Amino acid sequence: MHHYPPDMTSKIHLAFYGDYLAEYTSLHHTDYYMRKSFTLLQNSLDPRTVLFLGDLFDGGREWLPPGVSGSDPRWRSYGEDYWIKEYGRFGNVFLTEWLRRARSGQHINHRKILAGLPGNHDLGLGSGIKVPVRKRFNAFFGDGNRVDVIGNHTFVSLDTVSLSAKGQFDPATGRQGAIGGEGSDREIWGPAEEFLEGAKAEKSRVIGRAIRMQNDGLENDLLFHHVLDIRDPEVRQPVQPAASLDGHIPSVLLTHVPLYRVRDTACGPLRERSPPSTKPNQEGEYLEQDPPNAIRVEFGFQYQNVLTPEISKEIIDKIGDVEFAFSGDDHDYCEVIHRGYESRWGGIREITVKAFSWAMGVRRPGFLLLSLWNPLNEADQTTFPKNGHTKSNPTKQHHQTIQSNLCLLPNQLSIFIRYVTFLAITLFALLIRAVRITRKGVTLNAGTYTNGHILPLATKSTFDTSPPPHVSTQHQAQPHSLAVRSAAGRTRAASPYSFPSTTTDDTKRRYYGISLHDDPLDERWGRGRWSEEDDDHPKRKRAVESRLGRVGREFRKSILLVGVPVGAWWIYLAGRF
Repeated sequence: MHHYPPDMTSKIHLAFYGDYLAEYTSLHHTDYYMRKSFTLLQNSLDPRTVLFLGDLFDGGREWLPPGVSGSDPRWRSYGEDYWIKEYGRFGNVFLTEWLRRARSGQHINHRKILAGLPGNHDLGLGSGIKVPVRKRFNAFFGDGNRVDVIGNHTFVSLDTVSLSAKGQFDPATGRQGAIGGEGSDREIWGPAEEFLEGAKAEKSRVIGRAIRMQNDGLENDLLFHHVLDIRDPEVRQPVQPAASLDGHIPSVLLTHVPLYRVRDTACGPLRERSPPSTKPNQEGEYLEQDPPNAIRVEFGFQYQNVLTPEISKEIIDKIGDVEFAFSGDDHDYCEVIHRGYESRWGGIREITVKAFSWAMGVRRPGFLLLSLWNPLNEADQTTFPKNGHTKSNPTKQHHQTIQSNLCLLPNQLSIFIRYVTFLAITLFALLIRAVRITRKGVTLNAGTYTNGHILPLATKSTFDTSPPPHVSTQHQAQPHSLAVRSAAGRTRAASPYSFPSTTTDDTKRRYYGISLHDDPLDERWGRGRWSEEDDDHPKRKRAVESRLGRVGREFRKSILLVGVPVGAWWIYLAGRF
């Protein structure tokens, strides 16, 4: 079983940047990251139940239904249609793989995915909640106040963002909701309060149904059809819950807002943003009071880091037998033991679960993996016959029934940093290569240095700075050398080491391995007939620009030769994994 507070990124966090590319990249890659992570854990861990702890949207409280006015004018253009679009995003990320496995027959019976618990980004908080917004959320995700039996544990989901209005100051009446009772915000916190009043009876009813179904019985109680007089006292007698079941199936509280704790209560060594400020003692225990390692006890506009002490106590008392609590909202991991509440383990163990998205202020997102073990039908445990009544075994020993493990996801920001680093190194290496190639006169095009032939006809490592020689009919004999014969006495073709007087510059440049597109002022050709001209001549400047152009052209070719196969391989890996 897994717990998530996904908190999907939306335009609420991106609208202030005004950059469409940044917005698209952030939304697309955040969804891609969560979808791949969720698919991987579904295929690897195969959980039986998935629970979300609120903040399914980033700005659900701002995307109002028709006829509802908001206080922030920036989001007036985002309405019902945009909320439906974001609901589709949520389904594409978390429900696509779930439904695919269901259609393929990989799901067994009783598999669940519960996402009805709202967060302050879904509805708002306290008196800031608008009832039509909550009704829309419940219509699509289910009621936020419910009881589920999972692994012989009772999971009680409570809409604490609505219940928080009970203790808030109401500016319309000048009173607090918890004191005034029938305040203008009772419509907000009333359903959660009503659920709490009947929580114990609802737990017993749901537990009895689950036990009957485990024993292949009927889901609901059998009703006896007989006529009763309206004055019969039996008619007015309420149905009594099977209270004997509660002591053997522990209760687990699910809330978006964490329970109240003393200020500066330490969260433990697994907290990422602010680890413990001191090392553990010899027993491996950390300080109980560590301000940098704690969740700050504060509140503000549409948020509240922890519940009030009064509401926290009311929740624990009315639910009863709470041993564990799981919360969200903070985005980082926090584990505390509330020793002020009665529990057979000396206090209620509460874990605030990490965010599942990498864009929520933590470098390593994660989720919480739970293993539940509470057998009820073994010889040394409590047994339940098919009629739903219990027979307790006095020798039964209480044992730990829940084990949790924090599972971390990849550090996406570090991956991006490595991508940028390797990209910069690759581009720098390709630039150096382009400069060296153009200085040596080597290009990737074979026709450039072979003059169109399959094999090169001649190569020269160095070039004279004087113009190419030309044929003349008169030569002066050099000392210690043979005399040159006249042209009339020759019977063979002209020497390959000289050019006829009619030879063009293009032919000469081909002979020396110089491209037709290169400037004749290139250093390999020498200054030639411009040797007496000043260095600031415009043609000389054009020659320098031409060399830079060749470097750029070679650099672009190298990027294509390297980028195309690497990009294709990355796309293949991204689509496969």
